[in-house]
Formats: sequence, structure tokens, C-alpha cells
Amino acid sequence: MIQFYFLSIILNALTGYTLITDTGEDDAVIESGFRWSLHNETCRLILGILTILMGLLKILSVVQGDVAVIGDLLPALAGFLAGFVLAFEYYRNRSTLEPEHTEKIEHLLIRNKKWIGFIALTAAALHFLFPSVLLL
Repeated sequence: MIQFYFLSIILNALTGYTLITDTGEDDAVIESGFRWSLHNETCRLILGILTILMGLLKILSVVQGDVAVIGDLLPALAGFLAGFVLAFEYYRNRSTLEPEHTEKIEHLLIRNKKWIGFIALTAAALHFLFPSVLLL
């Protein structure tokens, strides 16, 4: 579906940008009491979950004229990975487990989150520029 194609590009770009520009700044108040920022933990969790879901839906749905499953493999995997990093960060900040239980995942994903953000942003740009290329 073309809607999934559009949402995949937008969510990969937003998630990639969020991972790249993670500075830990406080949220900006837009309206009275409404706080929206890509640095807000709740917004990051929602963005992560939506990006994971979109990654799964991109694998399951096919744009007309595209190859099933592998047609959108790179954006789907990039979105799934970037969304997982955001969701895992939320879990890690809220968890009461010892850090030793999540040390391997943290070492692999959290320390390389800027690179994962660049991969997601690149996947979004390539997916937008070359819509009918295999794996993009």
C-alpha cells in the first residue's frame, strides 16, 4: 500500500533524526501543558513503537509492482532496528533490573545509536528517491 510507503519514509526519517540529535535537552512547551518534543521519553517510545510496527507492515505489505518481502527489506529492517533502539532506551531508563542483564544489547545498540540513526535516515532518503529499486 502506498500509505505504508509514505509512513515508512516519514517514520524512518523522524526516528533517524531523533537518534542522531539525541542531546538530552529538556522539552519545549508548545501550548499550555502540551509538550511535544523528540527528546520527550513518551514521544520517543510512541515513535519507536510506530516505527517497529511500520517495519513489520512493510515486510508484510507489497506496493503494486514490487517484489514481495525483499522489495522493501532495507527500509523495513532499518525502521525495525531504529524503533527497537528507542523502545529499548525507554525500557532501560524505567527498568529496575541490574545493567548487567542488558549489557550486551546496550553495548551493541545504545552505543551505536547515532550510526543506526544515520542508517535509518539514509534508508528513508533512498526509499524516497528510488521507489522501485529492489531492496529499497
